[in-house]
Amino acid sequence: MDPTAFYFTLAVPMVLLAAVCWASTLFTLPGNWAVLALAAAWAWLMPKDEYGWGFGWGTVAVLLGLALIGEGLEFAAGAAGAKKEGGSRRGMLLSIVGAMVGSLAGAAVGVPVPVVGPLIGAVGGGAAGAFAGAYLGETWKGRTGADALQIGKGALIGRLVGTGGKLACGAVMVAVLAVMTFVPRSVETPLDDAVPNPAAPVRPIGADA
Repeated sequence: MDPTAFYFTLAVPMVLLAAVCWASTLFTLPGNWAVLALAAAWAWLMPKDEYGWGFGWGTVAVLLGLALIGEGLEFAAGAAGAKKEGGSRRGMLLSIVGAMVGSLAGAAVGVPVPVVGPLIGAVGGGAAGAFAGAYLGETWKGRTGADALQIGKGALIGRLVGTGGKLACGAVMVAVLAVMTFVPRSVETPLDDAVPNPAAPVRPIGADA
């Protein structure tokens, strides 16, 4: 098979898989990190020097930065949501568990509506699960119903804000991955060129002499 045809045969499914990984973030799964892992594997196995298309380790470094920003946004928003109202560690932990269970349940409920249904259900279910988990954790700690309700609301808002920020970072990651995957070698990418490709052969000094 022609090298270019071989590259594109694998590149299109890889980008689609990255989009699926991004969507898995809605279910409290490490979707952005899966996108990063795909990018790293692609840069290693499909070097631009060999196929004339794709990206190098500079792009992977950018994706790493975006993934870290997404994690920071999610953690900060989630923690702030419950902590602002005086939530306990138990409440925060159960809020995370509730968000995971709720997102899966919400996606299942939304299945009858193709594509959009599971996504909306996962977001709504995750927020509801975060609220329920925080409320349960705080009542377990002996809080009054009013206090637990207020903390649960904070966890719900924090979950929505955190998920939104993480999804936004993931969407940028997928967009960068998709664009850079189909950039030909002839297009200059200074960031990639600044980072050596460990898969590329090392030329001895004086080889061009």
